[in-house]
Amino acid sequence: QVQVVESGGGLVQAGASLRLSCIVSRTFSRNVMAWFRHTPGKEREFVAAISWSGGSTYYGDPVKGRFTISIDNAKNTVYLQMNSVKPEDTAVYSCAVDSPGSAESISRVARYASWGQGTQVTVSS
Repeated sequence: QVQVVESGGGLVQAGASLRLSCIVSRTFSRNVMAWFRHTPGKEREFVAAISWSGGSTYYGDPVKGRFTISIDNAKNTVYLQMNSVKPEDTAVYSCAVDSPGSAESISRVARYASWGQGTQVTVSS
């Protein structure tokens, strides 16, 4: 069982920056790691994903140009740098690790087998 632990959430003002971290207990070279976010009454939304090598990154349309996903393989840690945050970015942000070889799309929840508990991000206007 892969353990996933997020940190770095908090309360920030609109326009500020925030960096989320996700520590993963173990990974394989074919893994993809992703960030999703969830607000009450809405479906979980894809935010960003990165291959274990760091060579491929993917972003959801609402965060393109503002958020950056990166990885530190030595620390088994994935980061989400959030810049120019907006009130609509308010959500619980969860990190996930996929099932290697999954045929599901990168942005689909069904691709990911291991999830963290999430970290709350609140953006005030």
